[in-house]
Amino acid sequence: MNSPVQRMTRQRMVILEHLRQMHSHPTADELYDAVRQELPSVSLGTIYRNLDVLTRSGQVHKLEMCGVQARFDAELSPHHHVRCRDCGRVDDVPMTAESTVTLPVESKSGFQIDDYRVEFEGHCPECAAQHRETTSVG
Repeated sequence: MNSPVQRMTRQRMVILEHLRQMHSHPTADELYDAVRQELPSVSLGTIYRNLDVLTRSGQVHKLEMCGVQARFDAELSPHHHVRCRDCGRVDDVPMTAESTVTLPVESKSGFQIDDYRVEFEGHCPECAAQHRETTSVG
C-alpha cells in the first residue's frame, strides 16, 4: 500500500541533513542527540516517526541487523556493510561487479526474492588493536 507523499517539514529536513553528514550509520538515539544540537525541543518520538517516513519514501535505508538496534543510512547508492562485533561500528563496503549476488527467481521456500543485503562482520581497527594488546599482555 503506497502512502501519500509526505511534505518535507523543517524537522524532517534537519534530520535528513544530519543523517547525510553522519557516515557512522547512527541509531535513532544517536541521531536524536545530534539533531537536538540544532532543534533542542525535538522529541525522540519525532525522530522515530520521521525516520519511518524517510525510510518508506526511499530517502533513507534502515539497516536491521540480527540482534542489533536498527541503524540508518542516507547513502542510497548500492553498497554493502561491515559491522564490528565488539563496538557495533558500521562502515560502508563499496560494491564492485565482482561483489554482486545473483538472485534466484524463487527460493526453495517459495519466496519471490526482490532484494538482498550483505553484511560482513569482524573487528574495526580500534577494537582489533585493543584485542591484540589484551592478548599480548597475558
